[in-house]
Amino acid sequence: MEGGWPLEGGVLLCLTVSLLLPGGGKAFTINCSGFDQYGVDPAAFQAVFDRKAFRPVVNNSIPTQVNISFTLSAILEVNAQLQLLTSFLWMNLMWDNPLISWNPEECVSLKRLTVSAENLWIPDIFILESMDVNRAPPGLTAFVNSEGRMKYDRPVRVTSICNLDIFYFPFDQQNCTLTFSSFLYTVDSMLLGMDKEVWEITDTSRNLIQTQGEWELLGINKATPKMLVGSNLYDQITFYVAIRRRPSLYVINLLVPSGFLVVIDALSFYIPAESENRAPFKMTLLLGYNVFLLMMNDLLPASGTPLISVYFALCLSLMVVSLLETIFITYLLHLATTQPPPMPQWLHSLLLYWASPRKCYPSVPQKGNKGLGPTPNHLPGMKEPVELVGKVAGPREAELTGSPQSRVQEEQEAQRQPLVDLWVQFSHMMDTLLFRLYLLFMATSVVTVIVLWNT
Repeated sequence: MEGGWPLEGGVLLCLTVSLLLPGGGKAFTINCSGFDQYGVDPAAFQAVFDRKAFRPVVNNSIPTQVNISFTLSAILEVNAQLQLLTSFLWMNLMWDNPLISWNPEECVSLKRLTVSAENLWIPDIFILESMDVNRAPPGLTAFVNSEGRMKYDRPVRVTSICNLDIFYFPFDQQNCTLTFSSFLYTVDSMLLGMDKEVWEITDTSRNLIQTQGEWELLGINKATPKMLVGSNLYDQITFYVAIRRRPSLYVINLLVPSGFLVVIDALSFYIPAESENRAPFKMTLLLGYNVFLLMMNDLLPASGTPLISVYFALCLSLMVVSLLETIFITYLLHLATTQPPPMPQWLHSLLLYWASPRKCYPSVPQKGNKGLGPTPNHLPGMKEPVELVGKVAGPREAELTGSPQSRVQEEQEAQRQPLVDLWVQFSHMMDTLLFRLYLLFMATSVVTVIVLWNT
Protein backbone atom coordinates (compact mmCIF):
# COMPACT_ATOMS: atom_id res chain seq x y z
CA MET A 1 0.00 0.00 0.00
CA GLU A 2 1.08 3.53 -0.69
CA GLY A 3 0.24 6.61 1.32
CA GLY A 4 -0.72 10.07 0.22
CA TRP A 5 2.67 11.53 1.21
CA PRO A 6 6.01 9.87 2.13
CA LEU A 7 6.70 9.89 5.87
CA GLU A 8 10.10 10.97 7.17
CA GLY A 9 11.99 8.76 9.66
CA GLY A 10 10.39 6.10 11.76
CA VAL A 11 7.64 8.27 13.20
CA LEU A 12 5.24 6.32 15.36
CA LEU A 13 1.71 6.83 14.15
CA CYS A 14 -1.52 5.27 15.22
CA LEU A 15 -4.08 4.21 12.67
CA THR A 16 -7.41 3.21 14.11
CA VAL A 17 -9.41 0.62 12.22
CA SER A 18 -12.88 -0.30 13.42
CA LEU A 19 -14.11 -3.80 12.74
CA LEU A 20 -17.80 -3.88 13.50
CA LEU A 21 -19.04 -7.42 13.29
CA PRO A 22 -22.70 -8.50 13.27
CA GLY A 23 -22.46 -9.44 16.89
CA GLY A 24 -21.10 -6.06 17.91
CA GLY A 25 -18.34 -3.56 17.16
CA LYS A 26 -14.69 -4.07 17.83
CA ALA A 27 -11.99 -1.43 17.46
CA PHE A 28 -8.28 -1.99 17.43
CA THR A 29 -5.30 0.29 17.07
CA ILE A 30 -2.59 -0.31 14.51
CA ASN A 31 0.94 0.36 15.52
CA CYS A 32 2.20 2.78 12.89
CA SER A 33 5.82 2.13 13.60
CA GLY A 34 5.97 0.44 10.21
CA PHE A 35 5.32 3.70 8.43
CA ASP A 36 8.21 5.10 6.46
CA GLN A 37 8.78 6.95 3.22
CA TYR A 38 7.61 3.89 1.21
CA GLY A 39 4.12 3.74 2.72
CA VAL A 40 2.28 1.64 5.30
CA ASP A 41 3.09 -1.85 6.47
CA PRO A 42 0.37 -4.19 5.03
CA ALA A 43 0.22 -6.00 8.36
CA ALA A 44 -1.70 -3.01 9.75
CA PHE A 45 -4.77 -4.12 7.75
CA GLN A 46 -4.39 -7.85 8.25
CA ALA A 47 -7.60 -8.07 10.29
CA VAL A 48 -9.51 -6.54 7.38
CA PHE A 49 -7.79 -8.77 4.85
CA ASP A 50 -8.77 -11.88 6.79
CA ARG A 51 -12.47 -10.99 6.31
CA LYS A 52 -12.35 -10.36 2.54
CA ALA A 53 -14.57 -13.36 1.86
CA PHE A 54 -17.51 -11.73 3.64
CA ARG A 55 -19.61 -8.72 2.65
CA PRO A 56 -18.46 -5.85 4.91
CA VAL A 57 -21.55 -4.68 6.79
CA VAL A 58 -22.50 -3.57 10.28
CA ASN A 59 -25.91 -5.19 9.95
CA ASN A 60 -26.67 -7.98 7.50
CA SER A 61 -30.14 -6.59 6.87
CA ILE A 62 -28.65 -3.44 5.33
CA PRO A 63 -27.81 -3.91 1.61
CA THR A 64 -24.54 -2.67 0.23
CA GLN A 65 -24.92 0.23 -2.20
CA VAL A 66 -22.60 -0.18 -5.21
CA ASN A 67 -22.36 2.72 -7.66
CA ILE A 68 -21.37 1.83 -11.21
CA SER A 69 -20.00 3.82 -14.12
CA PHE A 70 -17.82 3.03 -17.09
CA THR A 71 -15.95 4.65 -19.94
CA LEU A 72 -16.12 3.17 -23.43
CA SER A 73 -12.61 3.75 -24.74
CA ALA A 74 -12.64 1.60 -27.91
CA ILE A 75 -14.98 -0.26 -30.26
CA LEU A 76 -12.75 -3.07 -31.43
CA GLU A 77 -14.97 -5.26 -33.60
CA VAL A 78 -18.56 -5.82 -34.66
CA ASN A 79 -19.10 -9.37 -35.91
CA ALA A 80 -22.37 -9.50 -37.85
CA GLN A 81 -22.11 -13.23 -38.50
CA LEU A 82 -21.73 -14.19 -34.83
CA GLN A 83 -23.79 -11.21 -33.58
CA LEU A 84 -21.00 -10.07 -31.24
CA LEU A 85 -19.67 -6.67 -30.17
CA THR A 86 -16.10 -6.44 -28.87
CA SER A 87 -15.33 -3.29 -26.89
CA PHE A 88 -12.84 -2.03 -24.31
CA LEU A 89 -14.21 -0.53 -21.10
CA TRP A 90 -12.88 1.13 -17.98
CA MET A 91 -15.32 -0.09 -15.32
CA ASN A 92 -15.62 1.95 -12.10
CA LEU A 93 -17.14 0.60 -8.85
CA MET A 94 -17.68 2.55 -5.62
CA TRP A 95 -19.05 1.31 -2.29
CA ASP A 96 -18.65 1.86 1.45
CA ASN A 97 -16.77 -0.48 3.77
CA PRO A 98 -17.98 0.34 7.27
CA LEU A 99 -15.27 -1.84 8.79
CA ILE A 100 -12.53 0.58 7.77
CA SER A 101 -12.14 4.07 9.19
CA TRP A 102 -9.39 6.18 10.73
CA ASN A 103 -8.73 9.69 11.89
CA PRO A 104 -6.48 11.46 9.35
CA GLU A 105 -5.27 13.94 11.97
CA GLU A 106 -3.67 11.14 13.96
CA CYS A 107 -1.89 9.83 10.86
CA VAL A 108 -0.24 12.97 9.53
CA SER A 109 -3.28 13.90 7.41
CA LEU A 110 -3.20 10.57 5.60
CA LYS A 111 -6.63 10.50 3.92
CA ARG A 112 -6.34 7.88 1.20
CA LEU A 113 -4.50 4.61 0.62
CA THR A 114 -4.15 2.17 -2.25
CA VAL A 115 -4.75 -1.47 -1.35
CA SER A 116 -4.26 -4.56 -3.47
CA ALA A 117 -7.65 -5.71 -4.74
CA GLU A 118 -6.74 -9.32 -3.96
CA ASN A 119 -6.88 -8.51 -0.24
CA LEU A 120 -10.32 -6.84 -0.26
CA TRP A 121 -13.92 -7.80 -0.73
CA ILE A 122 -14.90 -6.79 -4.30
CA PRO A 123 -18.52 -6.74 -5.53
CA ASP A 124 -19.15 -9.53 -8.03
CA ILE A 125 -20.46 -7.21 -10.75
CA PHE A 126 -20.49 -8.73 -14.24
CA ILE A 127 -22.00 -7.99 -17.64
CA LEU A 128 -24.87 -10.32 -18.55
CA GLU A 129 -24.25 -10.11 -22.31
CA SER A 130 -20.57 -11.01 -21.97
CA MET A 131 -19.54 -14.16 -23.86
CA ASP A 132 -15.90 -14.24 -22.79
CA VAL A 133 -13.91 -14.78 -19.62
CA ASN A 134 -12.74 -11.86 -17.56
CA ARG A 135 -9.54 -10.57 -19.14
CA ALA A 136 -8.75 -7.91 -16.54
CA PRO A 137 -5.00 -7.77 -15.82
CA PRO A 138 -3.85 -9.09 -12.44
CA GLY A 139 -2.40 -6.98 -9.64
CA LEU A 140 -5.04 -4.23 -9.65
CA THR A 141 -5.47 -1.94 -6.67
CA ALA A 142 -8.39 -0.18 -5.01
CA PHE A 143 -8.49 3.21 -3.33
CA VAL A 144 -9.80 3.51 0.23
CA ASN A 145 -10.23 6.79 2.11
CA SER A 146 -10.41 7.52 5.81
CA GLU A 147 -14.21 7.11 5.86
CA GLY A 148 -14.14 3.64 4.33
CA ARG A 149 -15.19 4.70 0.80
CA MET A 150 -13.82 2.15 -1.68
CA LYS A 151 -13.10 2.92 -5.35
CA TYR A 152 -12.14 0.11 -7.72
CA ASP A 153 -11.31 0.72 -11.38
CA ARG A 154 -10.41 -2.01 -13.83
CA PRO A 155 -10.01 -2.23 -17.60
CA VAL A 156 -11.89 -5.02 -19.28
CA ARG A 157 -12.23 -6.26 -22.84
CA VAL A 158 -15.87 -7.24 -23.33
CA THR A 159 -17.16 -9.53 -26.06
CA SER A 160 -20.92 -9.23 -25.72
CA ILE A 161 -23.99 -10.42 -27.56
CA CYS A 162 -25.63 -7.73 -29.68
CA ASN A 163 -28.68 -8.04 -31.88
CA LEU A 164 -27.22 -6.62 -35.10
CA ASP A 165 -29.47 -5.53 -37.96
CA ILE A 166 -27.35 -5.22 -41.12
CA PHE A 167 -30.18 -4.54 -43.60
CA TYR A 168 -29.10 -0.92 -44.04
CA PHE A 169 -25.39 -1.75 -44.39
CA PRO A 170 -23.21 0.32 -44.83
CA PHE A 171 -25.44 3.11 -43.45
CA ASP A 172 -26.56 1.08 -40.45
CA GLN A 173 -26.83 2.01 -36.79
CA GLN A 174 -26.68 -0.57 -34.02
CA ASN A 175 -28.04 -0.44 -30.48
CA CYS A 176 -26.23 -2.83 -28.14
CA THR A 177 -26.85 -3.36 -24.44
CA LEU A 178 -24.47 -3.76 -21.49
CA THR A 179 -26.31 -5.01 -18.41
CA PHE A 180 -24.48 -4.82 -15.08
CA SER A 181 -25.71 -7.11 -12.31
CA SER A 182 -24.53 -9.14 -9.33
CA PHE A 183 -24.05 -12.86 -9.70
CA LEU A 184 -24.66 -13.82 -6.06
CA TYR A 185 -26.31 -10.97 -4.17
CA THR A 186 -30.04 -10.22 -4.44
CA VAL A 187 -31.66 -6.86 -3.76
CA ASP A 188 -31.70 -7.76 -0.06
CA SER A 189 -27.90 -7.71 0.00
CA MET A 190 -26.84 -5.38 -2.84
CA LEU A 191 -28.35 -2.40 -4.62
CA LEU A 192 -26.89 -0.81 -7.74
CA GLY A 193 -26.68 2.90 -8.44
CA MET A 194 -24.97 5.39 -10.72
CA ASP A 195 -21.65 6.97 -9.90
CA LYS A 196 -22.04 9.45 -12.80
CA GLU A 197 -24.86 10.77 -14.91
CA VAL A 198 -25.40 9.14 -18.29
CA TRP A 199 -24.48 12.30 -20.18
CA GLU A 200 -21.17 12.42 -18.32
CA ILE A 201 -20.44 8.82 -19.33
CA THR A 202 -21.32 9.62 -22.95
CA ASP A 203 -19.19 12.77 -23.13
CA THR A 204 -16.22 11.10 -21.45
CA SER A 205 -16.43 8.12 -23.79
CA ARG A 206 -16.59 10.34 -26.87
CA ASN A 207 -13.57 12.33 -25.72
CA LEU A 208 -11.47 9.33 -24.80
CA ILE A 209 -12.45 6.84 -27.50
CA GLN A 210 -9.24 5.83 -29.23
CA THR A 211 -10.35 4.01 -32.37
CA GLN A 212 -11.01 6.10 -35.46
CA GLY A 213 -11.99 3.08 -37.54
CA GLU A 214 -15.27 1.78 -38.80
CA TRP A 215 -17.59 2.68 -35.89
CA GLU A 216 -18.41 5.84 -33.98
CA LEU A 217 -20.32 6.35 -30.73
CA LEU A 218 -23.68 8.09 -31.02
CA GLY A 219 -24.94 8.02 -27.45
CA ILE A 220 -25.57 6.03 -24.28
CA ASN A 221 -28.86 5.63 -22.39
CA LYS A 222 -29.75 3.60 -19.33
CA ALA A 223 -32.56 1.70 -17.67
CA THR A 224 -32.85 0.11 -14.20
CA PRO A 225 -34.83 -3.11 -14.51
CA LYS A 226 -35.01 -5.97 -12.00
CA MET A 227 -34.25 -9.58 -12.87
CA LEU A 228 -36.37 -12.28 -11.26
CA VAL A 229 -34.78 -15.73 -11.14
CA GLY A 230 -37.09 -18.12 -9.35
CA SER A 231 -37.87 -16.41 -6.07
CA ASN A 232 -34.70 -14.28 -6.11
CA LEU A 233 -34.79 -10.69 -7.30
CA TYR A 234 -31.57 -9.09 -8.60
CA ASP A 235 -30.87 -5.44 -9.20
CA GLN A 236 -29.59 -4.40 -12.64
CA ILE A 237 -28.47 -1.38 -14.62
CA THR A 238 -28.78 -1.66 -18.40
CA PHE A 239 -26.86 0.72 -20.68
CA TYR A 240 -27.96 1.11 -24.31
CA VAL A 241 -24.94 1.91 -26.45
CA ALA A 242 -25.82 3.35 -29.88
CA ILE A 243 -23.08 3.13 -32.52
CA ARG A 244 -22.99 4.03 -36.21
CA ARG A 245 -20.85 2.70 -39.02
CA ARG A 246 -18.67 5.12 -40.97
CA PRO A 247 -19.75 4.37 -44.58
CA SER A 248 -17.00 6.20 -46.51
CA LEU A 249 -14.91 3.03 -47.04
CA TYR A 250 -17.83 1.17 -48.59
CA VAL A 251 -19.12 4.12 -50.61
CA ILE A 252 -15.71 4.60 -52.26
CA ASN A 253 -14.95 0.92 -52.81
CA LEU A 254 -18.40 -0.50 -53.55
CA LEU A 255 -21.13 1.98 -54.46
CA VAL A 256 -19.15 4.43 -56.62
CA PRO A 257 -17.50 1.80 -58.93
CA SER A 258 -20.78 -0.06 -59.27
CA GLY A 259 -22.60 3.15 -60.19
CA PHE A 260 -19.95 4.04 -62.79
CA LEU A 261 -20.30 0.64 -64.49
CA VAL A 262 -24.09 0.96 -64.67
CA VAL A 263 -23.85 4.48 -66.13
CA ILE A 264 -21.37 3.29 -68.76
CA ASP A 265 -23.73 0.45 -69.62
CA ALA A 266 -26.58 2.93 -70.08
CA LEU A 267 -24.42 5.18 -72.29
CA SER A 268 -23.54 2.20 -74.47
CA PHE A 269 -27.05 2.45 -75.94
CA TYR A 270 -25.73 5.40 -77.97
CA ILE A 271 -23.50 3.04 -79.91
CA PRO A 272 -25.35 2.53 -83.24
CA ALA A 273 -27.49 -0.57 -83.27
CA GLU A 274 -25.98 -1.62 -86.61
CA SER A 275 -22.50 -1.52 -85.11
CA GLU A 276 -20.88 -4.83 -84.33
CA ASN A 277 -19.25 -3.37 -81.20
CA ARG A 278 -22.30 -2.81 -79.01
CA ALA A 279 -22.91 -6.41 -77.92
CA PRO A 280 -19.21 -7.21 -77.23
CA PHE A 281 -18.91 -3.97 -75.27
CA LYS A 282 -21.88 -4.86 -73.06
CA MET A 283 -20.58 -8.39 -72.56
CA THR A 284 -17.22 -6.97 -71.44
CA LEU A 285 -18.96 -4.68 -68.95
CA LEU A 286 -21.00 -7.59 -67.59
CA LEU A 287 -17.90 -9.73 -67.16
CA GLY A 288 -16.04 -6.87 -65.48
CA TYR A 289 -18.92 -6.30 -63.06
CA ASN A 290 -18.89 -9.95 -62.03
CA VAL A 291 -15.16 -9.78 -61.39
CA PHE A 292 -15.72 -6.61 -59.34
CA LEU A 293 -18.31 -8.35 -57.15
CA LEU A 294 -15.99 -11.29 -56.54
CA MET A 295 -13.13 -9.00 -55.52
CA MET A 296 -15.29 -6.89 -53.18
CA ASN A 297 -17.10 -9.84 -51.60
CA ASP A 298 -14.90 -9.70 -48.49
CA LEU A 299 -16.21 -6.22 -47.65
CA LEU A 300 -19.80 -7.43 -47.47
CA PRO A 301 -21.39 -8.96 -44.33
CA ALA A 302 -21.04 -12.72 -44.20
CA SER A 303 -24.63 -13.26 -43.01
CA GLY A 304 -28.03 -11.81 -43.75
CA THR A 305 -29.22 -9.96 -46.83
CA PRO A 306 -28.30 -6.28 -46.59
CA LEU A 307 -29.82 -3.70 -48.88
CA ILE A 308 -26.51 -3.25 -50.69
CA SER A 309 -26.71 -6.87 -51.88
CA VAL A 310 -30.11 -6.11 -53.39
CA TYR A 311 -28.55 -3.05 -55.03
CA PHE A 312 -25.76 -5.13 -56.57
CA ALA A 313 -28.22 -7.76 -57.79
CA LEU A 314 -30.31 -4.99 -59.32
CA CYS A 315 -27.30 -3.51 -61.15
CA LEU A 316 -26.36 -6.94 -62.46
CA SER A 317 -29.93 -7.51 -63.64
CA LEU A 318 -29.92 -4.17 -65.46
CA MET A 319 -26.75 -5.14 -67.32
CA VAL A 320 -28.20 -8.53 -68.27
CA VAL A 321 -31.43 -6.92 -69.52
CA SER A 322 -29.37 -4.39 -71.48
CA LEU A 323 -27.44 -7.20 -73.17
CA LEU A 324 -30.67 -9.08 -73.98
CA GLU A 325 -32.11 -5.90 -75.51
CA THR A 326 -29.04 -5.55 -77.72
CA ILE A 327 -29.37 -9.18 -78.82
CA PHE A 328 -33.04 -8.62 -79.68
CA ILE A 329 -32.34 -5.47 -81.71
CA THR A 330 -29.47 -7.17 -83.52
CA TYR A 331 -31.80 -10.03 -84.44
CA LEU A 332 -34.40 -7.59 -85.80
CA LEU A 333 -31.80 -5.85 -87.95
CA HIS A 334 -30.47 -9.15 -89.24
CA LEU A 335 -34.01 -10.25 -90.10
CA ALA A 336 -34.71 -6.96 -91.87
CA THR A 337 -31.61 -7.15 -94.06
CA THR A 338 -31.82 -10.82 -95.01
CA GLN A 339 -35.40 -12.04 -95.29
CA PRO A 340 -37.82 -9.34 -94.10
CA PRO A 341 -41.29 -10.85 -93.57
CA PRO A 342 -44.43 -8.94 -94.47
CA MET A 343 -45.22 -6.44 -91.74
CA PRO A 344 -48.61 -7.00 -90.07
CA GLN A 345 -51.14 -4.24 -90.50
CA TRP A 346 -51.40 -3.54 -86.75
CA LEU A 347 -47.63 -3.25 -86.47
CA HIS A 348 -47.45 -0.86 -89.39
CA SER A 349 -50.24 1.25 -87.91
CA LEU A 350 -48.44 1.31 -84.59
CA LEU A 351 -45.26 2.41 -86.28
CA LEU A 352 -47.08 5.22 -88.08
CA TYR A 353 -48.80 6.28 -84.85
CA TRP A 354 -45.49 6.33 -83.00
CA ALA A 355 -43.93 8.42 -85.76
CA SER A 356 -46.76 10.93 -86.07
CA PRO A 357 -49.83 10.21 -83.94
CA ARG A 358 -51.75 13.29 -85.23
CA LYS A 359 -51.64 12.29 -88.88
CA CYS A 360 -53.73 9.68 -90.62
CA TYR A 361 -52.20 7.38 -93.17
CA PRO A 362 -53.85 4.93 -95.50
CA SER A 363 -54.35 1.44 -94.25
CA VAL A 364 -51.85 -1.21 -95.13
CA PRO A 365 -52.65 -3.26 -98.24
CA GLN A 366 -52.89 -6.94 -97.59
CA LYS A 367 -50.89 -8.12 -100.58
CA GLY A 368 -47.16 -7.86 -100.39
CA ASN A 369 -47.32 -4.71 -98.28
CA LYS A 370 -47.16 -2.57 -101.42
CA GLY A 371 -48.22 1.02 -101.07
CA LEU A 372 -47.31 1.14 -97.40
CA GLY A 373 -47.76 4.85 -97.21
CA PRO A 374 -44.82 7.13 -96.51
CA THR A 375 -41.52 5.39 -96.41
CA PRO A 376 -39.59 5.33 -93.15
CA ASN A 377 -37.31 8.02 -94.52
CA HIS A 378 -40.23 10.41 -94.26
CA LEU A 379 -41.51 9.37 -90.83
CA PRO A 380 -41.13 12.43 -88.58
CA GLY A 381 -39.11 12.16 -85.43
CA MET A 382 -37.39 8.90 -86.39
CA LYS A 383 -33.79 8.03 -87.10
CA GLU A 384 -32.59 7.98 -90.65
CA PRO A 385 -32.33 4.27 -91.56
CA VAL A 386 -29.04 2.89 -92.68
CA GLU A 387 -28.97 1.90 -96.33
CA LEU A 388 -28.55 -1.83 -95.99
CA VAL A 389 -29.48 -2.87 -99.57
CA GLY A 390 -27.82 -1.80 -102.80
CA LYS A 391 -29.26 1.09 -104.78
CA VAL A 392 -31.70 0.40 -107.60
CA ALA A 393 -30.08 0.74 -111.01
CA GLY A 394 -31.34 3.55 -113.21
CA PRO A 395 -32.61 3.03 -116.80
CA ARG A 396 -29.25 3.82 -118.33
CA GLU A 397 -27.49 1.42 -115.97
CA ALA A 398 -30.09 -1.25 -116.66
CA GLU A 399 -29.40 -1.00 -120.40
CA LEU A 400 -25.69 -1.33 -119.79
CA THR A 401 -26.22 -4.53 -117.85
CA GLY A 402 -28.10 -5.96 -120.75
CA SER A 403 -29.14 -9.19 -118.95
CA PRO A 404 -32.92 -9.73 -118.48
CA GLN A 405 -32.25 -11.88 -115.39
CA SER A 406 -30.26 -9.05 -113.86
CA ARG A 407 -33.06 -6.60 -114.54
CA VAL A 408 -35.60 -8.90 -112.86
CA GLN A 409 -33.37 -9.23 -109.79
CA GLU A 410 -32.94 -5.50 -109.59
CA GLU A 411 -36.68 -5.00 -109.81
CA GLN A 412 -37.20 -7.45 -106.95
CA GLU A 413 -34.64 -5.64 -104.87
CA ALA A 414 -36.33 -2.34 -105.64
CA GLN A 415 -39.69 -3.76 -104.53
CA ARG A 416 -38.17 -5.15 -101.30
CA GLN A 417 -36.33 -1.98 -100.37
CA PRO A 418 -39.32 -0.16 -98.72
CA LEU A 419 -40.06 -3.23 -96.61
CA VAL A 420 -36.43 -3.48 -95.50
CA ASP A 421 -36.37 0.21 -94.59
CA LEU A 422 -39.60 -0.18 -92.64
CA TRP A 423 -38.27 -3.08 -90.58
CA VAL A 424 -35.04 -1.18 -89.93
CA GLN A 425 -37.07 1.82 -88.77
CA PHE A 426 -39.10 -0.45 -86.52
CA SER A 427 -35.85 -1.82 -85.02
CA HIS A 428 -34.69 1.70 -84.26
CA MET A 429 -38.05 2.52 -82.70
CA MET A 430 -37.86 -0.54 -80.47
CA ASP A 431 -34.29 0.32 -79.52
CA THR A 432 -35.38 3.81 -78.44
CA LEU A 433 -38.42 2.50 -76.56
CA LEU A 434 -36.49 -0.16 -74.68
CA PHE A 435 -33.74 2.33 -73.83
CA ARG A 436 -36.30 4.69 -72.28
CA LEU A 437 -37.86 1.85 -70.32
CA TYR A 438 -34.39 0.85 -69.16
CA LEU A 439 -33.68 4.38 -67.92
CA LEU A 440 -37.06 4.57 -66.17
CA PHE A 441 -36.55 1.27 -64.38
CA MET A 442 -32.98 2.15 -63.41
CA ALA A 443 -34.00 5.56 -62.03
CA THR A 444 -36.93 4.09 -60.08
CA SER A 445 -34.77 1.36 -58.58
CA VAL A 446 -31.96 3.69 -57.55
CA VAL A 447 -34.38 6.19 -55.97
CA THR A 448 -36.10 3.37 -54.06
CA VAL A 449 -32.79 2.07 -52.68
CA ILE A 450 -31.70 5.59 -51.66
CA VAL A 451 -35.03 6.24 -49.90
CA LEU A 452 -34.73 2.95 -48.01
CA TRP A 453 -31.18 3.81 -46.94
CA ASN A 454 -32.27 7.25 -45.71
CA THR A 455 -35.03 5.74 -43.56
